[in-house]
Amino acid sequence: MNNFKLHTPTRILFGKGAIVDLRDQIPQDARVLITYGGGSVKKTGVLAQVQEALQGLDVREFGGIEPNPSYETLMKAVQLVRDEKITFLLAVGGGSVLDGTKFIAAAAQYADGVDPWHILETGGTKIRSAIPMGSVLTLPATGSESNAGAVISRKTTGDKQAFHSSFVQPVFAVLDPVYTYTLPPRQVANGVVDAFVHTVEQYVTYPVHGKIQDRFAEGILLTLDRRRSQSAARA
Repeated sequence: MNNFKLHTPTRILFGKGAIVDLRDQIPQDARVLITYGGGSVKKTGVLAQVQEALQGLDVREFGGIEPNPSYETLMKAVQLVRDEKITFLLAVGGGSVLDGTKFIAAAAQYADGVDPWHILETGGTKIRSAIPMGSVLTLPATGSESNAGAVISRKTTGDKQAFHSSFVQPVFAVLDPVYTYTLPPRQVANGVVDAFVHTVEQYVTYPVHGKIQDRFAEGILLTLDRRRSQSAARA
């Protein structure tokens, strides 16, 4: 028998128009930083919807988080968080934006005088606090919106490392499937492959003989394969 502890505190707001409940999830006296990647959230109107939903709150923005978010870019956001005394982070985008925002959340409150890259070197085990965060997901993939892990790269050294901490688990996630309708077929395919590979990774490498978990994984893989076929047919 394998003992375990399970706690899934992320509040999921799913459905068309779920963004209307966004403001109720954030403390009304919060100083909010919206984080996002490139220009797609602007072109699709998602960022504008978020801005409208947060009217009346004290809001700042930080864009430019890359796919495979880099330490160098994220440290600029960390400095902004410290300078502006941000108290809540809102990630708007896909898994890379969420991963990057988790790092920002932890790094902004990391031990004085310690390079926040230490978070990656220690796998997140030395994190003692983090700025609370939520997310508005625009690209379905590996579930970063409701887990406590992230992967960060460092351009100057070529390193790419992961960390995990319950302190960076998102408080909530807004999942509006309408946001995925404008995704190009290639992006949909990337998301399907990403989720498929991560599911296979757990399925074939964890020798715990969890029969129910294995059936869950098989169901996910079959569904993803069907979705892949449907997406390919429309491409």
